[in-house]
Amino acid sequence: MFVRAARLGTVLLFLPSYSPNRNLIERLWKFVKREVLNSRHHPDFNRFQDAIDGCLADLPTKHREKLATLLTHNFQTSNRVSLLSA
Repeated sequence: MFVRAARLGTVLLFLPSYSPNRNLIERLWKFVKREVLNSRHHPDFNRFQDAIDGCLADLPTKHREKLATLLTHNFQTSNRVSLLSA
């Protein structure tokens, strides 16, 4: 598997079973929650849903600059990791 991935120019990244800070969708959801829910009250579910839909619709325009730094694969790596410790 590793040789085939290397031939295809693919790098395999092994992540811990739970690593929300490395999962892009978790970072996106954290951003949406902060934009839509943080200290805000929505009188009913429909308005709450509209606020989330509006935030998601604005991702490529209004929120583009904020997301450019948030949704990157900027991880610290280490070559000295024991696979048995996981």
